[in-house]
Amino acid sequence: MFRWLAAALLCLACATAQASVPRDAYPSVARAYWVEIDGRPTWAGQPDQPLPMASLAKLMTALLLAEHGQLDGTVVVSRGAAAATGTRLGLRAGERFRASDLFTAMLVRSANDACRALADWRGGDLATFVAMMNARAAELGMHDTTFANACGHDAPGQASSVRDLAKLARAAMAEPLIAADAKRETFAFRSLGGRAFSVRSTNALLGQFPGAIGLKTGFTPGAGRCLIALAERDGHEVLAILLHAPDRWWDTVALLELAFDEARRAPATAAR
Repeated sequence: MFRWLAAALLCLACATAQASVPRDAYPSVARAYWVEIDGRPTWAGQPDQPLPMASLAKLMTALLLAEHGQLDGTVVVSRGAAAATGTRLGLRAGERFRASDLFTAMLVRSANDACRALADWRGGDLATFVAMMNARAAELGMHDTTFANACGHDAPGQASSVRDLAKLARAAMAEPLIAADAKRETFAFRSLGGRAFSVRSTNALLGQFPGAIGLKTGFTPGAGRCLIALAERDGHEVLAILLHAPDRWWDTVALLELAFDEARRAPATAAR
C-alpha cells in the first residue's frame, strides 16, 4: 500500500511539474517568446536562451530611475548623450531638462539620447550605471541577463532571455511611473530653455489593440524586432514577449487573442 501511495504521489508531482512548464505552442512567432496568462507562464519557446534585447534594456534603466526617485531633478545633457545614435530626440550637449520629462520620452519614444542622458545623470558615468543595472538584474534573479549599455545597443555580452524579461516586466509595471508612461500614446514637453518636443509611442498596439497597456518595443540589427506587450481585458491580463520576431505586430496580436481565448475557457474547464 505504501509503495502504491508513493508511486501515486510521484505521478502527481510529475504531472504538476509538467503543467507548470510553458508549452512551445507557436515556435514560428520568434526566435524566443514567452506568454503569461494572469501571471501563469503558458507558452514559451527557447525561454532561457540569452539573446540581444535591443531597447527592451531601457526597462531596467527605467526601473532603476523609478526606484531611486528624485525625478524632479535637472539633467544636463552630456556630450555622449547628444551623440547617441538610433532613435533620438535630437538633444544638444549642455541643454537642461527635467529628469521626469526625459524619463517619459525614453519610455514613449525609446529615445536613446534621453536614455543616455539619464544614465549619465543617475550613475555619474555610463559604466557605473551599467554596473547598477547588472546588480539589480541579479537581485531580480535574471540569471541569463547581462547589460553592457543602458539603452540596448548591440554590444558583446548585451543579452537577456524571455523568462528574465518577464521578471523585469513585472518589476517595472509595479512602479506607477513606468505603468503610466508605458501606455502613453503621445507626449509633449519642453527643455528648461524652452525648446519644444512632441513624440509618439513606438508601440503600435496602443490605441489599436483593445486592452493594450504597454510595454516596450525594441529593434537593432543584432536583436531584430523585439516586443514586450501587456494587455488587460475582461478581468484577465496577458503578457507576451518576443525576441527576434519576423512580424512582431501581427504575431503578437494573434498571441494575445489566443491567450485571452484561453483565459476565458480556463474557468469553464476548472469547473468540470
